[in-house]
Amino acid sequence: MWNKPYLMLWLANLLYALAVILALYTAFNAVIRLPWFELREVVVRGELEHVTRGQLQRAVKQLRGNFFTLDMNQARSGFEKLPWVRSVNLRRQWPDRLEVVLEEQVALARWDSGGLVNTYGEVFPGETDLSLPLFTGPAGSAPDLTRQYLLFSRELAPIKLHPVEVQMSQRHAGQVWLDNGLLLVLGREHSEARLKKFIAVYNRTIAQLKWQPSYADLRYDNGFALRVPEGVRQQNEPVKKEKRRPAREEL
Repeated sequence: MWNKPYLMLWLANLLYALAVILALYTAFNAVIRLPWFELREVVVRGELEHVTRGQLQRAVKQLRGNFFTLDMNQARSGFEKLPWVRSVNLRRQWPDRLEVVLEEQVALARWDSGGLVNTYGEVFPGETDLSLPLFTGPAGSAPDLTRQYLLFSRELAPIKLHPVEVQMSQRHAGQVWLDNGLLLVLGREHSEARLKKFIAVYNRTIAQLKWQPSYADLRYDNGFALRVPEGVRQQNEPVKKEKRRPAREEL
């Protein structure tokens, strides 16, 4: 090797290039840490109703680094931990600004085992005083319940009814409570088709009754079964007359 000048020259050039790169890297790291590049402004955007100004200020105080050295993943994680925050988008803006765009959770329903369900079918921790429907089901069923709730709400609107509780059993059988107190039993399969059949005849059948049923089983191919309330059943039962023996004359 020592007898090959061209290899010696190549090696010398390589070492020289590495030294230059290392020097430039060291200089660059020194420059970007100068106070000239400190973050002087953090702008937060988004339609926020639940995230407070105090929560945002605490998240901003936890930011570490300047315009170049800020760990974006760590910064994003800090904002994502705030209650009611669903997603965070960060962007550097030269020379000293960080833009934070927050998407806040939109609560659609309450989850039976605690927390809320957003419009994407995701369960998240949160509290609200809003009157929301209740979703009940096994773990992981929130997306399906959300899809069903939105579909049922749209389908029931023409007959002026609205679901207040949607339930899915461990075997994925569905039930829906309506705002008029009626429970619809949909079963495991063809729930959407069964509901549409029910809605199609509702105004000609149930809406014409003088009493309000509390239960409708839609798991029939050609119809549905209603449960008559106890009070109505008692009123319609024939009165049983007791046969009275004639009074015995006293001797």
